[in-house]
Amino acid sequence: MSLAVHRDGAIRRHFDPSEMGAIAHLYRGEVYRSTIWRTRLDNTTNWSIVTMGIALSSTFSSPEASPLPLVLVGMLLAVFLGFESRRYRYFNVWRARARWMETHFYAPMLEGEVVDDDWRAVLARDYLRPIHHITLIRAVGRRLRKTYIWIFAIQALAYYGKLAIHPTAATSFADFVSRAAVGPIPGSAFLLAGALYNCAWIALAAWTLWLDRRKHVDRGAVAMG
Repeated sequence: MSLAVHRDGAIRRHFDPSEMGAIAHLYRGEVYRSTIWRTRLDNTTNWSIVTMGIALSSTFSSPEASPLPLVLVGMLLAVFLGFESRRYRYFNVWRARARWMETHFYAPMLEGEVVDDDWRAVLARDYLRPIHHITLIRAVGRRLRKTYIWIFAIQALAYYGKLAIHPTAATSFADFVSRAAVGPIPGSAFLLAGALYNCAWIALAAWTLWLDRRKHVDRGAVAMG
């Protein structure tokens, strides 16, 4: 590694050819690992879509079919969202490292700019003491906003649509509520629980969006994730 003094008087360290090659291999490795974990995220999303399809087929297979599968699949979707959020935290480690090298090494090199050496220290600390760059709740919020909010919306629309049109079109609100009943549990309890369930996801999506924006409000900070 060579040293150079620039016009601002600061000493910059330049990688020699062998170190440049090592950095290039390191970058390719981080991109590969992020791609692998991106595939794992897609697999979990596929599980959610398949189970949703099964629930829709079961519920709308006949006018007399119960809407209960759509209720149960909502619980299963929450489990899949938890799995995917944990995977996203690992994916974000590799993605953040690759993006860090792109913005602080490759982009300045292509533009011919002189950048501060602090980015190297940040990357080195991340390799020496690796940590997740975001919390689990923020990971849940990101996956919810990107993908799962739409799956939950389809589930809710299908459920209320089932109550409204099967076996025949509901003639009154009381009829609509009574169709939601399952065994000894009244329909009003199911509808209230469903409304609270969906409102909780919407509130979580909005809250974690606020957390993300507050975290990254200072784009000049030397940080990853």
